[in-house]
Amino acid sequence: MILSMTGYGKGSASNNKWQADVEVKSVNSRYLEVYLKFPPALANKEYEMREIVKSKIRRGKLSVNIQIKRIGNEENGISIDELKLKNYIALIKKVKKVAKISEKIKLEHLLLGKDLLSSSSEEVDESDFELIKKSVIQSLDTLLIMKQNEGSELEKDLKKRIKSIEKYLSQIETQAKPSVGEHFARYKEKVKALVDESININNDRLEIELAMMAERADITEECVRLRSHIKFFLDSLAKEEDPGRKINFLCQEMNREANTISAKTLSTAITHYSVNVKEEIERIREQIQNIE
Repeated sequence: MILSMTGYGKGSASNNKWQADVEVKSVNSRYLEVYLKFPPALANKEYEMREIVKSKIRRGKLSVNIQIKRIGNEENGISIDELKLKNYIALIKKVKKVAKISEKIKLEHLLLGKDLLSSSSEEVDESDFELIKKSVIQSLDTLLIMKQNEGSELEKDLKKRIKSIEKYLSQIETQAKPSVGEHFARYKEKVKALVDESININNDRLEIELAMMAERADITEECVRLRSHIKFFLDSLAKEEDPGRKINFLCQEMNREANTISAKTLSTAITHYSVNVKEEIERIREQIQNIE
C-alpha cells in the first residue's frame, strides 16, 4: 500500500485536569525527521514521544506541536517569584538612573519579564501523560488517513503511467521484429555504395560481419528486461509495505533499458517511442518522491 509523505493530522484529549491538543504536519524527506514542539513540563518525555512517532511513520519531515492546558481555575496554578520581581524592579530603577529617564515604572514594564510568573501546577504525572500520548496517537492516525488517501491517488497515477509505457513498449516490439533483417540489408547497401566495384571482396566474410553488426542492433533483450521491470514495479505497488525505494530503483533500471533501446536502434519510430517511455519514467520518478 502506497502512503504519501505529505499530510496533516490533529488530535485532542482531556480529563478533569488537562486538555491536550496536538497538530502534526508532514512533508517530503529522504529519511524520517521529527521536530517536536512541547511545553517544558514534557521535557523528560521527549524520547517517549519520538518513539510513538517512529512506531507510526517511516519517512518524511514531521513537525509535531503539542500544547497542554490546565483545566479549572488557572489563577490557583500561577504564582509570582517575589525575589525575581524585586531584583527586576531594582534593575529597572538602575537603568532609569543611568539613562536619566524620569518615566514611572508601569505594569507593562514588569510583564515583559515572563520568568517572573511561574506555574506551580505544570507537573505532569504518568496518568496525565497517558492522556497526552492518546492525543499524539490520534493526530498521527488522522495524518495516516490523509497519507493513505493521497497515496491512493498517487498509485492511480503511477499505474496510468506504467500502462502508457507498456503501450509504447508494445509498439517498439512490433517495430523491432523486422529490424535485424532491415539493418543487415541497409548495411549491405552502404558497403556497396562505399566500396569500389574493382575491389575484390570476400562476400562470405562480409556477410558474417554485417550480420554481427545487425545482431548488435537487436533490442529484444532490452524489451524483455523492460517488461520484467514493469512487472516488478506493479508487484511492488500491490504487495510491498514500503515500496518507495524499490520502485525508485526500478525506475532507474527502466530508464537504462530505454536509453539502450534508443542507442541501438536505427529505426526513427523506435527512437520516438523510447523517448516517450523516458518521459513517462521521468514523470513517475517525480511522483515517487512523494511516496513514504
